[in-house]
Amino acid sequence: MQTNSNREQLTASYDWYRQMRETQPVFFDPNIQAWHLFRYDDVLRVLSDHATFSSDESSFLPPEYRNATPISSSMLRMDPPRHRKLRNLVSLAFTPRMVAHMESRIQEITNGLLDQVQAVGEMDVIRDLAYPLPITVIAEILGVPAERREEFKQWSDASVGGGEESTPEEIQAIMQAMENMKAYFNQVFEERRAHPQNDLVSALLQAEVGGEHLSNEELLGFCVLLLVAGNETTTNLIGNTILCLDEHPGSVERLRANRELVPGALEEALRYYSPIKVTIRGTTTETTIGDQRIEAGKLLFAWIASADRDEAQFPNASQFLLDREPNRHLGFGRGVHFCLGAPLARLEAKIALNTMLDRLPGSWQVPDVPLSPIKSSSVFGVKQLPLTWEK
Repeated sequence: MQTNSNREQLTASYDWYRQMRETQPVFFDPNIQAWHLFRYDDVLRVLSDHATFSSDESSFLPPEYRNATPISSSMLRMDPPRHRKLRNLVSLAFTPRMVAHMESRIQEITNGLLDQVQAVGEMDVIRDLAYPLPITVIAEILGVPAERREEFKQWSDASVGGGEESTPEEIQAIMQAMENMKAYFNQVFEERRAHPQNDLVSALLQAEVGGEHLSNEELLGFCVLLLVAGNETTTNLIGNTILCLDEHPGSVERLRANRELVPGALEEALRYYSPIKVTIRGTTTETTIGDQRIEAGKLLFAWIASADRDEAQFPNASQFLLDREPNRHLGFGRGVHFCLGAPLARLEAKIALNTMLDRLPGSWQVPDVPLSPIKSSSVFGVKQLPLTWEK
């Protein structure tokens, strides 16, 4: 089991969230001219009210920070009505029927991955399961060959990478990965235009919004958003769930004995260690949050990870409770931008956890070694997660 000393770097931000909720829940940072929000009610309001809090970064980001990644051209950075039209297009790939249809394939992929490690008695949860499972699923949805999976992972990591601690070399590597990704998808678009296939990219190429086909920038935004959301969130949901179970002895045995607790355990992991730490919005008009007056055109950081630990919303918020009810966490967002792939992420995580419980016997142990957090300002998870069990 992990000791506190080996978790300090990973969980330090949660101490900061708590301090800010208690002392400066609506905080203005003059260095970046932006507001930070830490309480559940304030974050929920910002996510839910798209009329006051815009997702269109052109309305609140300085020009030099706009279009930093292809996601800037995706529906994640749009407001209604165009957001609704584009979301309706891509939602066809994520209807309940389509997601249910994928269940057997997800189970097949999961079993194949665990076949490689079950007899060994140890694995790296991220490398051996949490990363290859969702990246394979989303690659198949997009119609991308399995042999490009490693590149997919590099591109996905680059899309959420970077932060205050990144070196110039790391920033350069991220930029190069983004260029490689753009080149690859533009090539795919040309191939699908000439030879359509039965995949999501072909369907998007043929689709029209307001009588117009999507631009290459919008198509690229779609693909990158699906790649990142379909990979990073699910990878970290699976990994973070194992972290939570390791921190709470006996929880694996409880889940194995009562599988009805599995869905709720995943929801609690989404709350306790939210894969998405923060999202941004901009004010369209002057407004008041808490006791602070905020002008129009201001950048807001809505800290989801802090909101999901707010004691005013969640009794015993600092505890991981397998059977927490109700659990109105914000791990998948809220409002018009609620995560389109949430049903798929939940299904993948449920199958992964249930199959691990079936096939990896006895108690599980995360060795007492330092865990390296992902270098990202927006995503929470670990780079590696070793796990042992009784053979």
